[in-house]
Amino acid sequence: FCFIPGGLDCSISFVSNVLGKVCVHGRQKEILGVLVPRLTDLTKSDCIWQRICWQLVEYVPDRWMEAVVLGFVQRAPGADVLSRLLGNLVVKNKKAQFVVTQKILLLQYDHTTAVLQNLLGYLSLDGLRRTLLLRVLKELLETWSSSSAVKHSPAEQQLYISKAILLCLSHLKEPEIESCRQDLLTSMMEGMKCHLDSSLPQLRRLGMVVAESISLKINTEGPVLKFEYEEDDETRELKSLLVQTSSLYVVPSLPDHDRNEKAGAALLLVPESNEKSHTAIPVMPDEESDAELDSDDDLIPYDMSEDKELKIKAPVYIRDCIEVLTGSRSEDVDKWEATVKALESLVRKNPAATREVSVELAKILLHLEEKTCIEGFVELRQRAQVAVLTTDPIPVAKYLTSQFYSLNYSLRQRMDILDVLVLAAQELSCPKFHGKTKHSGAQKPCIQLLLGSDSSKDWRRIVDERIKSKTRRFDMGQSRVDLASCPNKFSSVAGYFFFPLIQHFDRPLATFDLLGEDHLVLGRLVHTLAILMYLAVNTVAVTAMGKALLEFVWALRFHTDSYVRQGLLSCISSLLLSVPTEQILADMTEELLETQSWLGDVMEKDPDGDCRRLALQNLLLMENLKKKLEAVPS
Repeated sequence: FCFIPGGLDCSISFVSNVLGKVCVHGRQKEILGVLVPRLTDLTKSDCIWQRICWQLVEYVPDRWMEAVVLGFVQRAPGADVLSRLLGNLVVKNKKAQFVVTQKILLLQYDHTTAVLQNLLGYLSLDGLRRTLLLRVLKELLETWSSSSAVKHSPAEQQLYISKAILLCLSHLKEPEIESCRQDLLTSMMEGMKCHLDSSLPQLRRLGMVVAESISLKINTEGPVLKFEYEEDDETRELKSLLVQTSSLYVVPSLPDHDRNEKAGAALLLVPESNEKSHTAIPVMPDEESDAELDSDDDLIPYDMSEDKELKIKAPVYIRDCIEVLTGSRSEDVDKWEATVKALESLVRKNPAATREVSVELAKILLHLEEKTCIEGFVELRQRAQVAVLTTDPIPVAKYLTSQFYSLNYSLRQRMDILDVLVLAAQELSCPKFHGKTKHSGAQKPCIQLLLGSDSSKDWRRIVDERIKSKTRRFDMGQSRVDLASCPNKFSSVAGYFFFPLIQHFDRPLATFDLLGEDHLVLGRLVHTLAILMYLAVNTVAVTAMGKALLEFVWALRFHTDSYVRQGLLSCISSLLLSVPTEQILADMTEELLETQSWLGDVMEKDPDGDCRRLALQNLLLMENLKKKLEAVPS
């Protein structure tokens, strides 16, 4: 830019065209990296330069507007600077309005949190633009509360939309919240239901955080929603977005005023925090004085140093354990706790006695509820169930698999059955690892399917280890692990674990519909079948299990839930890794060709990143099978 002497009028449309063309041809970073800092300095103290900057952007042709606006949003150091540089461009230009309110927020999700803060802060800094902020919030909430969007959009986009919603809420003022309170409440209820119905823990947690934030905004005086979830870095970042500094609400004009306003805001914040801290201090002496009045310090305590805790002796026979666990007398609570803690070791020490009452004991443990607040009750009960199942596999497996599709069971109990089957199958099939290896990942796999855990992560870790062991690398030596030669006890009972689970998945019950609303249990079932298939390697029934599993996957391949699709793709991985290559090529050639075509579509079109990765992994495994076939001499 240069100064024109003599007060002559000039047009900067040519410069706008140059700027737009440079940005749209991929040189956005270079030109705006120099231009934005320079314009930021010039517009601080000169309103003429502000008008020049506004006209510079307004005269950019619509076909290049997106690249220019996005560049300014990405490189502006803050919302106040962006407001100075763009002015009311989104109000005057329809293309810029579409880019800012639709494309960046709803059609893209790869921008950083700083870009969202710039964009939504810019909309909040002017009365004309605040109308667009409310409209943006409404459209974001419609997307967030749409069950179709939750099912078919990736988790990254859901996180992006959640961040945008929280930022919009942070910029709302009390009159604006009052005007749209009912809409916020309706969207909160619908969106919370959609997210809590999801099988993915991340989406459920997102729904909880956003619903809590909306409730906090619309119920400033009354009770607010509060969920129980484990906080992580993502959750803490989301909650921090709801708190914004007050400096963003003031449109800056001159630098001195800007600095004074920011300094004033800072000074106002400090006494407030100091006042809170000082007002909280005098309360404590009052409480202490009241406590002194009611104190029992004058009483002489009894000497209890030599007292010993009475230990309740646990039962030593399996039938005694059954009597204690099924008894209803309240005075036997201590004995009940001792029985629960000792039951696993007792079952393993007395296999013959356990086999006599194995099914009865499995039934008691399946329906066992916690009478007292015993630490680790869920794990103790599960370990006892696994011990019973491994001691007498066939009758107990028949009982558990038959109860999975029975009436009058909760979803939690059905998932407990799946967890016990997997852990018992792992114990029966996996030999202990001996020897040293360079890679710590080649340890005995530990599959945890307890409450709140995501079994798919552990399953994919196991599959990755198996693929790693079968992959040739020329840059490092392959780790060697010596396996102890011991019989695979799972070989003779694999069918009793697997086939009953796969038989009745498409038959809805009055209280249980796997293909309907109970898709969370369906996802756990699919992952369980994948793990059982993997553990059945080198067993007699592995080929029949592979055929049945492939038919099962083919029937559910277009399921809308991403957690279920991840499990189906894991099933394909386990099949390719467990069934002998000769049997795959002899008995499943046509099915595998169709599966290969489906995997290609998943890799290209599936919205979930984990599904795309698993599909690619399966295609690589199939390519290895093809190379094996070509290497075999005819």
